[in-house]
Amino acid sequence: MNTSIAGGIPPDLREGVIAIAREAATAILAVYDSEFAIQHKDDRSPLTAADLAAHRCIVAGLAALTPDIPVLSEESAHEVATATRRGWSRLWVVDPLDGTREFIKRNGEFTVNIALVDAGEAVFGVVQAPVTGDLWHGSASSGAFRRDGDRDTALRVRAPAQAPLRVAASRSHRDARTEAFMARLAASVDGAVEPVSLGSSLKFCRVAEGRLDIYPRFGPTSEWDTAAAQCVLEGAGGAVLDPRGRPFRYNQRETLLNGDFVAIGDTALPWREWLDG
Repeated sequence: MNTSIAGGIPPDLREGVIAIAREAATAILAVYDSEFAIQHKDDRSPLTAADLAAHRCIVAGLAALTPDIPVLSEESAHEVATATRRGWSRLWVVDPLDGTREFIKRNGEFTVNIALVDAGEAVFGVVQAPVTGDLWHGSASSGAFRRDGDRDTALRVRAPAQAPLRVAASRSHRDARTEAFMARLAASVDGAVEPVSLGSSLKFCRVAEGRLDIYPRFGPTSEWDTAAAQCVLEGAGGAVLDPRGRPFRYNQRETLLNGDFVAIGDTALPWREWLDG
């Protein structure tokens, strides 16, 4: 397997990861369509058999596809010493089931996230929605696409963004800071705002499609929550930025928790004016 990305993502690598994401989606749906138990991790976040089935499927698939690239998955990250993973210049960053709370609610708003990180930069990502079968893949160098069956449709953010601005908010993690951000945004555009509640990485993908304009997030997320979708959004012309305007980078710190961010389509929007400082 050619894993060089100097000239873009090799087609066999891209298709291999897409196939793995689809296999993980199948494993998730097998649990989704049954009665399943709910456990809780040390941080009290929920865990189901679907998380673990998808994790095993993805780890095995990536090990076969790219045996020289280690995998950092949400479900096994606790087994990897910080010093060990910090020594990985290239790695897969995986959330086997992003949106476990949405899975438990059975609302369909959960995804499989697989991203390739090279020297701290998320360079290729795949996001798969198991219930609908929708799949997005992309990179800043090669563009972003929605895969329907075997056909790709190129994606582009809505730029310039026009009123009403469509703002994504987490369905399970909405807080006072998000509400304040949206209030300031609304005041700046005479109330021409359409808030949309949505779960998991679907929010990033909707921004990439031009169906949403901005997704502000205040509060903890993890690197596997954002890496794959950042690739899709950047490939469509958008960005995932910290409050200082810097693109997110990965596996660069002791912690795997992200800080606050804004996922945005039209980067010319005055999003910093809407922050609380």
